[in-house]
Amino acid sequence: MPQFPELETERFVLRQITKNDSVDIFQYFSLDEVTRFYDVESFTNIRQAEELIQRWNERFERSQAIRWGITLKSLNRVIGTCGFHGWKKNHYKAEIGYELAPEYWRQGFMTEAIEKIIEYGFNDLGLNRIEAFVEPENVGSRTVLEKVGFREEGILKEHYFWRNRFVDNVIYAFLKKDYKVH
Repeated sequence: MPQFPELETERFVLRQITKNDSVDIFQYFSLDEVTRFYDVESFTNIRQAEELIQRWNERFERSQAIRWGITLKSLNRVIGTCGFHGWKKNHYKAEIGYELAPEYWRQGFMTEAIEKIIEYGFNDLGLNRIEAFVEPENVGSRTVLEKVGFREEGILKEHYFWRNRFVDNVIYAFLKKDYKVH
């Protein structure tokens, strides 16, 4: 992937995240309700946002992952991100990940963004399987996944150790053969 692909939906431009977006990323990554189900602690300084953006962009440059900034067309600021990581090209699969600033929750924003990147994943990246790992208590995320076509496959008991406890994960998957263009 030589050039970062910019995607557009009805309300959003999904674009590459830059250091200029650090303040936006920091603002919502510093909130415990955003990081509650995320594999990072809540941010306490802007440098953490800068480092996260740098990691996302380095992974893109190495063709290991792609993370888009979700920006409202009406204002060019990042209100969340979404993308693919855990990309296993030889198996035609990747894992999806996303987060959104709380003031935009429950408005269909993440559904709209995820539908676009799923389309990109199947049609442009050649993925056959897109996976998602979600903590059972993360009802909002589970609802979004089911709304866009993911199916629950099971629970991975004590799948990882985080914040001094073993954490279960529900595994979801979306297969290309089940994908219907909207």
